[in-house]
Amino acid sequence: MENSRHVSPRYRGRFAPSPTGSLHFGSLVAAVGSYLDARFNHGDWLVRIEDLDRQREMPGATSSILHTLETLGMEWDGDVMYQSQRSEVYRNAVDMLGKLGFIYPCICSRKEIADSSIMGVSGPVYPGTCLRNPAPINKAYALRVRTGNDVIEFNDRLRGLYSQRLRDDIGDFVLRRADSMYAYQLAVVVDDAEQQITHIVRGMDLLDSTPRQILLQRLLGYATPSYLHLPVVTNALGEKLSKQTHAAPIDVSNALMQLVNALHFLGQEPPLEMIEGDIASFWHWAQENWRVDQIPH
Repeated sequence: MENSRHVSPRYRGRFAPSPTGSLHFGSLVAAVGSYLDARFNHGDWLVRIEDLDRQREMPGATSSILHTLETLGMEWDGDVMYQSQRSEVYRNAVDMLGKLGFIYPCICSRKEIADSSIMGVSGPVYPGTCLRNPAPINKAYALRVRTGNDVIEFNDRLRGLYSQRLRDDIGDFVLRRADSMYAYQLAVVVDDAEQQITHIVRGMDLLDSTPRQILLQRLLGYATPSYLHLPVVTNALGEKLSKQTHAAPIDVSNALMQLVNALHFLGQEPPLEMIEGDIASFWHWAQENWRVDQIPH
């Protein structure tokens, strides 16, 4: 755990929502945490819309998210990046990995994988069927990356050391699906590198994705950012707030209270009179008093 400001290199953070619905309290917590960490460290805060899967995108969600951030007084640096416009960049990364011999085609169906797999930290572990026994490519195929079984570990700024053996815990994972859609794990790594992101602050639900992303960073020759995974907001049933669990949109008519509640969730201790102030005074206090070591585990 730490509390000091970062000096070099210049801090560059980001918030990267998926436009599957309006901003809800869980995504607000991630936005506030990443924003405050960037501003406390006199850094940049970028916004990226992760709209790779157009079938899951809700019409109007992107403009709703950006409008909500603006209403809440969260000012981003530079232009908003849209993953839906970056297929060629992802293709180039996959081509590079292919030339280096790190990927292979896979024609296994989800059912075949589930029937022949053991469960890992985030679902069935791919058993390497198409790596050991390459099949004729006579139908649509996915592309998987060879993971190896070295330990990949990193120090999360909040929870400390975290490690995985990817072959055992995850298996060789997909970089491009059989429908030619590029996977989140690839896109986020390529985008973070292009935007020169130095610090990633996001929800704990993405913790087990981080070793996969570190592997890709190493294979592609990218730097590895610093990571801080925030506690995830859940509902009364213990489910992560999301569109699937019917999370309510942020009520921008009561923006200041929403921000204060997010600050409390993150373990910060704003003065009681803050609720009587305005959004500008909220951000002034919050940016000066951000304390990572007060965030609950």
